[in-house]
Amino acid sequence: MTVGLELATVAAFVILIAAAIAVVVVARRVGVPDTVGLVLLGLAASVLLPRLGLEVTPELVLLVLLPGIIFDGGYRTHVEDLRQSLGAILVLAVPGVIIVAAFTGLVLDLTTELTFGQAFLVGAIVSATDPAAVIATFRRLRTPRLLGTVVETESLVNDGTGVVLFTVALAVLTGGAPETSGVVTFLAAVVVSPLLGIAAGYIAARLIGMTTDHLLEVSITIVLAYGVYAGAEAVHLSGILATVTAAVTLGIFGRGSAMSARARDAIDAFWEVVAFVLTVIVFLLVGVVIELEALARAAGPIVIGILAITVGRAIVVYGLIGVGARALRGPRGMPKMPLPWLHVLFWSGLRGAVAVALVLSIPRGLDGRDLVADVAFGIILFTLLAQGSTIGIVIDRTIGPARRGGPSAGTDEAGPGARPAKL
Repeated sequence: MTVGLELATVAAFVILIAAAIAVVVVARRVGVPDTVGLVLLGLAASVLLPRLGLEVTPELVLLVLLPGIIFDGGYRTHVEDLRQSLGAILVLAVPGVIIVAAFTGLVLDLTTELTFGQAFLVGAIVSATDPAAVIATFRRLRTPRLLGTVVETESLVNDGTGVVLFTVALAVLTGGAPETSGVVTFLAAVVVSPLLGIAAGYIAARLIGMTTDHLLEVSITIVLAYGVYAGAEAVHLSGILATVTAAVTLGIFGRGSAMSARARDAIDAFWEVVAFVLTVIVFLLVGVVIELEALARAAGPIVIGILAITVGRAIVVYGLIGVGARALRGPRGMPKMPLPWLHVLFWSGLRGAVAVALVLSIPRGLDGRDLVADVAFGIILFTLLAQGSTIGIVIDRTIGPARRGGPSAGTDEAGPGARPAKL
């Protein structure tokens, strides 16, 4: 009987994936973002087919699905654009995440029944943009390449800081760690995790340089993507930050000289397919785990939370990046972004799979857990459906289709980390 139940679950999952692929095909034909169609399919499945038996755990999202998506995004990052925009990315990914979490927590604490600790936990969950959400959306839009690099790389890095911030906030809330210890843990993870990723990425590049077998070279990248993530998590560091830096490092040292031409093509094709399939599964599962009835009961705090993270994002984008970069006269790594770019950067703050995984990670016995989860889920759903479905309109109205063409938005055939027609 157990075997039959497992087969039924697998069959249901395969049917959902097939339906998801069909939804993607239809969405692209009618001009709707993939993410919107997939989340709606997941919501419909959770309502119409509540007995599928699909259990979505945080480990499934964080350990199985996310590393592949993150690795693909980091590996394809354009290195020259990353160098030019590194300062802006770090500002968005570290102080930006903290500001959004703190502002959201403060607003929810003052206006809802949540305590500050619970409200800050909500802020930590939704403070970072989601890599899968942003990458899936931006890859279908021909935005200027530098802007695309900032948005995508921010989403890859800041989820790492967001997860660490959530872990620290939860530990403090449950009495598992004093506040001073939490700060030290946060800083250690943010600093040490990238160093681990850089070392792992460099070693992988050297190993790839020792062989000309493209199958072995692809296999090394698989071990790197999942191995560095699992290794970092095992020593209580950030698997996301370690994986991102490992992927970028491999792109820098591997693409240029270590990899054969056949290996470059094979690795690009392999990870493009893997990332697509994983992204489809991620957004499908996001819809499956959200309960619409629960969101209706927490409508008031959800609306307040949406307003709070929107204002917080505006403070970070227009204040730290817009005003800050101009005040500093555009230092190295802090490009002066045109105002239309800031509008796109502001509205591209989607939340998704990582935030869902963090909600699922909240202990069942935590006081106020249900309200914390409902508010977080409501904010996630709003960003995916409202912002995800309108980001293309924002780009057309601000940047304009005429200014999205040309070399900056297309391919870059030279140099490591080239991103062929991704943005």
